[in-house]
Amino acid sequence: MKIKELVSALERFAPLPLQDGFDNAGLQIGLTDAEATGALLCLDVTEAVLDEAIALGYNVVISHHPLIFKGYKSITGRDYVERCILKAIKNDIVVYAAHTNLDNAPGGVNFKIAEKIGLKNVRILEAKENALVKLTTFVPTAQAEDVRKALFDAGCGNIGNYDLCSYNMEGEGTFRAREGATPYCGAIGELHTEREVRIETI
Repeated sequence: MKIKELVSALERFAPLPLQDGFDNAGLQIGLTDAEATGALLCLDVTEAVLDEAIALGYNVVISHHPLIFKGYKSITGRDYVERCILKAIKNDIVVYAAHTNLDNAPGGVNFKIAEKIGLKNVRILEAKENALVKLTTFVPTAQAEDVRKALFDAGCGNIGNYDLCSYNMEGEGTFRAREGATPYCGAIGELHTEREVRIETI
């Protein structure tokens, strides 16, 4: 897996627009075109964490707290943050932070804490403004209108002073259901072609 694929997966689960205004979540150091040789998870990036990643041969460190919160005019190694930046760059280690975006994500840190302490009917107390996420799904043509209606009824499709917004493109989807599958259409072991609509909404 390429590092950029790992980053993409992280940001699908915890989109960066969900982070708080003070935060600096996301890719902090490094290039993402390389293959991931391993990822080390940590709460905070420290020199010891980077040393462990180097010893293990891992080229990705994923932290909860961002290493870099502010801009730097120079990087000379005068404090542990600068030393970590230099060490990561010298050793081709990508540093990625999933902080308040992970806290705020559905199924993320806050939801898991609520689940652990037994809270029921959990909801977001302070909704993020302008935190839009694109939803894309592929639906058989015959069910497209029902799915669009369900999406809109659930709150999708609102952009500014507009509602019921979506983009729709018709095409053909193919699949072959294997043993153990329960396909809505088509038969086990046979290639099936289905007219479908790609529905995109916010």
